[in-house]
Amino acid sequence: MKKISILIIAIVTSLQINAQSKVGTIDVEYILSQMPQLEQVNKDVKAYSDDLENQLQAKVSNYKALIEVYQQNEASFTEDIKKSKQEEIIALEQDIQKFQKNGASLVQIRQNELINPLYQLIGEALNAVAIEDKFSQILTINNTIAYLDPNFDITLRTMIKMGIPAPKEGE
Repeated sequence: MKKISILIIAIVTSLQINAQSKVGTIDVEYILSQMPQLEQVNKDVKAYSDDLENQLQAKVSNYKALIEVYQQNEASFTEDIKKSKQEEIIALEQDIQKFQKNGASLVQIRQNELINPLYQLIGEALNAVAIEDKFSQILTINNTIAYLDPNFDITLRTMIKMGIPAPKEGE
């Protein structure tokens, strides 16, 4: 009886050890900040931002020139020409306002385009480390899941339990 109890305890203990998941954490932003490629990304974003600023300044200069020409020649313009020039000035003013409004968004979009490959590199390295060190989960410092061993994902089993058809392979 004593041997059977010891055997049962040994089996339960080994099952608990095997059933435990290994969880780690990662600070993706810190890794990103240490990547030498980030310096080039920042330079490229700055250059893009400067280019947009130059485009804006050109539009503003053109706008000022149009106003100056209009004011100098207003007396000699016919009503049709005045109306045409005013519409041109208003259209350029609206274009400048739209350009200013969208400028920050354009810079953010460009930054995301340039930084996404760096996040992809981090993700590939993270997956390799997680598999090598047999982690079941990796959480980011801000508590989102960065890696989850597919063996611990119970989504499909839950769907089947609920009577929801599981997607076919490759869907």
